[in-house]
Amino acid sequence: MVFSANPLSLSVPEAAFESWLRDSGYLEVLDERTTSVDRSFFTSDRDGSSTSIATSPSSATNYSVFSFIFSYLGTFFSLFTLNPFAKLIADDFAGDAPSWTVGFFGCFDSYSFPSSPSQAKMRVHENVKRYARNYATLAVIFFASALYQMPLALVGLLSCLALWDLFRFCSDKWGWERYSSIRQCLVRIAQCATAVILYYTHVQLALFCAIGVSYAVLILHASLRKLTTVKQPTQADGYKRLQQSKYRS
Repeated sequence: MVFSANPLSLSVPEAAFESWLRDSGYLEVLDERTTSVDRSFFTSDRDGSSTSIATSPSSATNYSVFSFIFSYLGTFFSLFTLNPFAKLIADDFAGDAPSWTVGFFGCFDSYSFPSSPSQAKMRVHENVKRYARNYATLAVIFFASALYQMPLALVGLLSCLALWDLFRFCSDKWGWERYSSIRQCLVRIAQCATAVILYYTHVQLALFCAIGVSYAVLILHASLRKLTTVKQPTQADGYKRLQQSKYRS
């Protein structure tokens, strides 16, 4: 028996539906949907329903184990190939930072290993945009900790800041802006002195360690942290924002 198509039914393409979920803020639904799709694909492939080759139970079990291991290894190594800052814009640093307890760290149920490279990429891009200020704060903390462990680098960094502050003070006092050639020569000398101080005090080593640790923490947290639904602005929030704008004007 053949049923005719319902003219009132709504058929939405997969890409359009995922774009609507992302733009509407339903990131949690999009994350769970991606996980369920990948899990159903893996289950059908493990049961052998997608292949017509007859295999023994032992070979099917070995195939499922190896496919499980290689799928997770492929997802893990895909984290080193993606660009986590691809969708990051300057406006992501302008808003308020999410809370460190509930928003950023969350609870134990807030983390899970991504089921596919596509889900890992989606999580990293969305979480980096949402927690941009938190990641920036962690990077500053890691750099300060590296300088604390390397006092010579801290002294070198402070010396460079003092050198350029002295240069600006002398430029304002004696009016070096009127002598552009002399000012450019002094700027080049100060830049060379800064490079020498930074090199011999190993500030670049502290910066490299801070960048490496910050990048590793960012990738791991952004890929393991589940996506949560973005809070949509309600009518009360819009009225409150309108009143604040009228008060400022």
